[in-house]
Amino acid sequence: MRPDLTVRATGARELMDDPSADRGALARTYLRFGVVNRLVSRPGLLFRRDVRPRARRGGIRILDVGAGGGDLCRFLAARLRRHGLAAEITALDPDERAIEWAQAHDDGAGIRCLCGTTAELVRAGETFDVVFSNHLLHHLSEDERTGLLEDTVRLTAPGGVAVHRDIARSRAAYMLFAAATLPFRRNLLAGSFIRADGLTSIRRSWTVGELRAVAARGWSVRGGIPFRLELRREQGR
Repeated sequence: MRPDLTVRATGARELMDDPSADRGALARTYLRFGVVNRLVSRPGLLFRRDVRPRARRGGIRILDVGAGGGDLCRFLAARLRRHGLAAEITALDPDERAIEWAQAHDDGAGIRCLCGTTAELVRAGETFDVVFSNHLLHHLSEDERTGLLEDTVRLTAPGGVAVHRDIARSRAAYMLFAAATLPFRRNLLAGSFIRADGLTSIRRSWTVGELRAVAARGWSVRGGIPFRLELRREQGR
């Protein structure tokens, strides 16, 4: 039976969010995120538009909220090194399993890995030039989303930017992801949560119009390719 994609499936839960999720499957999921996110999340765009211009003015601080296994942090670290630019990159996640995996697979990137929340960083008085999240918004309740946006405003330094990126829900996105991952379910994606959780993520995600209707004042919402959402706020100097 085809899922109803006319409304958000807020009651659906991703397998990897289960505290008792199989550790082996979780590790294989983190490992494959690097490939999947490069294909669907366009981290190069984040680097070109928001990270590189600021890093060219001097060393910057970057925060990845809900970093998971830290693949996007490692991607940005590699791009910065390639361009001879300096940045301190922090991977933040409340799940100690994710942070343990990120630390064990840093591969010399020098990522600062923290198990905690944005509220804790706010209380510590930290600020960053680029604050971003990837595929986090659809996990959150209304109160959690409100808290995240308030925290990231406080965590963004003058002249900085906060960017929360996610999937745009649509039947086309669901069917394309289902078809594209089907040939790999017994090899590349075998023993991971990528396919099942990816389909659940799309069902839980927003449309551009839905997110725009609930976006806090000062935040802009835009869509992108392929099936992307972006909630964005520039911090004035």
